[in-house]
Amino acid sequence: MSVALKPECLFRPMHADDLNVVMQIEPTIYSHPWTRGNFNDSLQAGHEAWVMLHHDKVVGYAVMMVVLDEANLLNISVAAPYQKQGLGRLLFAHLLEHAKALNIRNMFLEVRESNVAAIALYNREGFKETSVRRGYYPTNEGREDAVLMGLVL
Repeated sequence: MSVALKPECLFRPMHADDLNVVMQIEPTIYSHPWTRGNFNDSLQAGHEAWVMLHHDKVVGYAVMMVVLDEANLLNISVAAPYQKQGLGRLLFAHLLEHAKALNIRNMFLEVRESNVAAIALYNREGFKETSVRRGYYPTNEGREDAVLMGLVL
C-alpha cells in the first residue's frame, strides 16, 4: 500500500551537507550513478539544485543547469522506497514552477530510452521528443541511446 506523502513534502536548495544522503540514494536507483564529484561540481557551478524533504528526510533531489532563458534538467531522482507515489511528478512540478519564476522559456533533458516511466512523466508534462543521441549513456553491456526532449514554458 502506498502512503500519501505529497502534502508533507517540502523543497529547499541542496547544500554540500546534503551530499552524504544524496550519495546513499543515487547508487541504489541508477546502474551508472552520478558521483559525489558530479554533484559537488554542480553546486560549485551554481546550478539550481533542490532536495525534496518528507519529515526532514531527503527523499528526492534534482539538479538543473540554467543558461540565460533555457534550463537543462541534469538529474531528477526519488529514493526507491518513495517511488511510484507521485513524488517524481511533485518534484518535477516544483522545478517547472521555479523555472517559470526564473523566466525560463525552454527546458531540455536527456533520458535513457529504456526509462519508460520517466519518458511517460515527461510526456504527461508536455515535453516532446526532439532527437536521439546514439550511444549516449553507458550500460553494463555497452551503450544506450538518449532521448532528447524539450518543453516550451
